[in-house]
Amino acid sequence: MSRTDTATGRAPANAERRYEVTRAQLPLSCPTPAMALWNSHPRVYLAVEATGSATCPYCGAVYVLKD
Repeated sequence: MSRTDTATGRAPANAERRYEVTRAQLPLSCPTPAMALWNSHPRVYLAVEATGSATCPYCGAVYVLKD
């Protein structure tokens, strides 16, 4: 989540196809709490701990656990 909206301080939702997350960011949801929700899909929680990665069923974004 490299880009942020200067007005809201939040990253745009679903702007990337791959996101790296840390254990500190768990539980993982898409969109994440740091993303703007106004133009996104409903929030869905993703189980990334068991396999180290998860794909959002709505937008196809891949989340990879990096630690």
